[in-house]
Amino acid sequence: MTLVLGLTGGIAAGKSSVAALFAECGAMVVSADQLAREAVAPGTPTLTELVAAFGTSILAASGELDREKLGQMVFADPRARRQLNAITHPAIARLAEKQLLALRQQQVALVVYEAPLLFEAGAEGRVDRVLTVIASSQLQCERLCTRDRLDPAAAQARIAAQWPQAEKVARADYVIDNSGPLETTRRQVVALYQHLLASTA
Repeated sequence: MTLVLGLTGGIAAGKSSVAALFAECGAMVVSADQLAREAVAPGTPTLTELVAAFGTSILAASGELDREKLGQMVFADPRARRQLNAITHPAIARLAEKQLLALRQQQVALVVYEAPLLFEAGAEGRVDRVLTVIASSQLQCERLCTRDRLDPAAAQARIAAQWPQAEKVARADYVIDNSGPLETTRRQVVALYQHLLASTA
């Protein structure tokens, strides 16, 4: 039997680090971000729709989607963000369902579906259980400033634009706090991995 664990959490909480630790344990990881890139690859209907909605300025010289430019365009505009999600979410959903079905058919024991917008996209039905990764808001802000070269005000604005961490925690089956050293997070992941495997046996 395959168990699919949805992995979500706030921006810069360390979801990818936790997903990588699950992969080290032996879980198969499916990344919604990677699927999102596939969904908007050059020549796809989704990219054509995005250009029709937002203009050719969202394309890089290579013909690929300039994600940063599109992100800046929709970040401060809720209506544009809704339009973007309406175009991309169904395409990502189709790819995710196809990949998860294939892994279930292969009877992979544990699949981790890393999806930052799991709840926002209404994708909980795609998974069996949900893990929310959290970090302190100060740490989120520091990581965002470093990772995306933002000033603290811009980082806080990005955090505030997302669902509150507490809401994601309330809807999760499991929570991992990624505020401490990597080794502390690793111990939490290993314990949860073993618990999940035991529950499917």
